[in-house]
Amino acid sequence: MLSSSPYRDVKVIDVARKAGTSPATFYQYFPDVEGAVLEIAEQMAAEGAGLTELLAGRSWVGKAGWQTAQDLVDGFLDFWRKNDAILRVVDLGAAEGDKRFYKIRMKILNSVNNSLTETVKELQAKGKVDKEVSPAAIAGSLVAMLAAVAGHQKGFQSWGVKQAELKPNLALLVHLGITGRKPTR
Repeated sequence: MLSSSPYRDVKVIDVARKAGTSPATFYQYFPDVEGAVLEIAEQMAAEGAGLTELLAGRSWVGKAGWQTAQDLVDGFLDFWRKNDAILRVVDLGAAEGDKRFYKIRMKILNSVNNSLTETVKELQAKGKVDKEVSPAAIAGSLVAMLAAVAGHQKGFQSWGVKQAELKPNLALLVHLGITGRKPTR
């Protein structure tokens, strides 16, 4: 329903009908539509924490580094596409200052942010990334970019950018951001 209706237009009676139950049954489980949305969002955030697995034990050197950047972009964009409707509501709630939605958003983004921060630190320790680079700043900037692009995938089409063009260019930016080098393809 969130895919086809604005969040604030979704009513308990509509949700109950769609679920094949009564509003009374709905209220046994949730206080209101927002409560149900928060429950769905929490489950989605738990899935989103799995995005860190796209980076676990992966190399950022040579062709493997290029593949790591591509896999991260693919996984991130796919996750966002799959959860688009609920993520729009989470983003709206977070933007309006609702701490419950903010925490959910940060749970998703922190999994990737923390992994990228550690990656930059490891590359610095090996002398592959300049010591003056702030790992947290680079990681946070890249994650914010990924989230913004993921949230506007449909908008890119209106600019004439095809998904097949978006992914490699986004992966290039991620690779450059993490390694400071053009990828080996």
